[in-house]
Amino acid sequence: MVETRRPGPRGGTAVIARAAAAPLDMSEDAWIEVIRRMDDIYADLVRYQVDLEEKNAALEEAQRFIDSVLASMSDVLVVADVQGRIQRANKAMVNLLGRTEADLVGAELSTLFTVSAGPAIANFPDHIRTGDILDCEIEILAASGEAVPLAVNCSPRYDSEGMLSGMVVTGRPLGELRRAYRDLQETHKQLKATQQQLVQSEKMASLGRLVAGVAHELNNPISFVFGNMHTLQRYGERLQDYLHLVQSGATPEVLAQAREQNRIDRILADLGPLIAGSLEGAERVSDIVQNLRRFATPQRQKRRDFDLCRLVESSLAWVSKAARQPVQIHRDMPDELPVHNSEGHVQQILINLIQNAFDAMEGQEQPRLDLCVRTADGRAIVQVRDHGPGISDDNLLRVFDPFFTTKPVGKGTGLGLYISYGLATDQCAGALAVRNHPDGGAEFTLELPMEAAHG
Repeated sequence: MVETRRPGPRGGTAVIARAAAAPLDMSEDAWIEVIRRMDDIYADLVRYQVDLEEKNAALEEAQRFIDSVLASMSDVLVVADVQGRIQRANKAMVNLLGRTEADLVGAELSTLFTVSAGPAIANFPDHIRTGDILDCEIEILAASGEAVPLAVNCSPRYDSEGMLSGMVVTGRPLGELRRAYRDLQETHKQLKATQQQLVQSEKMASLGRLVAGVAHELNNPISFVFGNMHTLQRYGERLQDYLHLVQSGATPEVLAQAREQNRIDRILADLGPLIAGSLEGAERVSDIVQNLRRFATPQRQKRRDFDLCRLVESSLAWVSKAARQPVQIHRDMPDELPVHNSEGHVQQILINLIQNAFDAMEGQEQPRLDLCVRTADGRAIVQVRDHGPGISDDNLLRVFDPFFTTKPVGKGTGLGLYISYGLATDQCAGALAVRNHPDGGAEFTLELPMEAAHG
C-alpha cells in the first residue's frame, strides 16, 4: 500500500493518493501522470476555496455597509413583501415606533399606521404592480401614542431576476418640515419688513434732500393765496361800508359818492379773478401735498392713470429747486403721456435717477441733464442722461447692488439705485438699466408698461 500526503490550505495535510502496490507490469510513468493530475485538482480546490472566502468577506462588508446606511438614515424605511408583510425596518422606524425590528418583522404594514391611513396602505400592493412611485401623506402611530404625519413614498422592489418581490416604503416626519417652513416663512416676513424699512429710510433721505425744492413749490401758491386773502379782506371792508349806507337809506348822491370813493365797481370786477386765482393756488397746494403723500406712502396707493410727463416735470422741479447749482435741462418729451401704474413708486424712481444725475455732475462748470420720454412696443420709456464722467466698467455691474456707492461717507447710503431697481421690476412691472452713453456721461433707462396689471 502507497500513501502520499500534501500540506492542506489551512496548514494540515491532505491525502493525495493511497493505492496498493503497483502490479509488476505497471510503468513508473503512469504513476507520475496520476500524481500530476491529482496535484492539479488539489490546486483548483485551493483556488476555489480562496475565491469563496474572498466573496464571503465582500458580502459581509456589503452587508455591514447596508446596515450602517440604514442605521444612519433620518427618514424611516420599511421593506415589505407583495402582500404587505414587513421584512425589514431601519433604526429610524424602530426608534419612532418604540419597538424592536424583530417585533416588526412579519407584521402587517397597515398595523403601523392610523385607521385613517388604511385606504392608502391597502392601495400599496396594487400600486407597486404598475411600477410607479406613490407619494402621499399619512399618519403613523409613534411610541408615545401620538399620530405623527409622514410624507410617504412607496416604490416597487425587484429581485435579481427582475421579478417583483415587494415594496420599499420610506417616510419623513412632517413636523420638522413644517417647523422649517414656518421658520422660513417668518424669516421671509422679517426680510420683507427690513426691505420696507430700507425703502422708507431711503425715501425719507430723498425727501430730506428735496425739502428746499418742495418748500419753494409750496411757497409760490401759498404766497399768492395769502396776498389775495389780504386784498379780499380790504374789499370786504369797503363793501361793508357801502352796504351800511345802503341799508341806512342814504340819498342817491351820497351812495354815488361812496361808490366812487370805495371803488365798488373796480372791486366787483376784481372779485372774480381774485377768487379764481385763490382757488388755483389752493389747488396747486393740494396737488403738491397729494404728490408728497403718494411719494411718502406709495404702498398704500393703488395703481391708477396719471400723466408720466407731468410726473417727470414735477420730480425735476423738486430736485432742481434743492440743487446747489443750476443745471441746464434738455427735454425731449410729448405734451402728455398717460400710463396706468403706481404713481408714488414711479415718482420715487424718477427722483432717485434725477438726483443721482445731479450728484454725478456736481462741481462741473456747465452741468447738463437730458430727459427723454417716448414710447416703444407698447411701453413708456424714460431716459435720464447726465453729462458727467460716466461709470467705470467695474462699477457698471454693481450700481444696482445694495449699499454700493462711490460717494464720500455721509453723502449717500448706496440704496437709492438698488431700491429704484426693485421698485421698477417688482412694484411697477417694468425694467431699469444703465449704460455709459457713447457721447459721454451715464444714461439710465426706465421702462414701464403703458397699462400695468391692476393692483
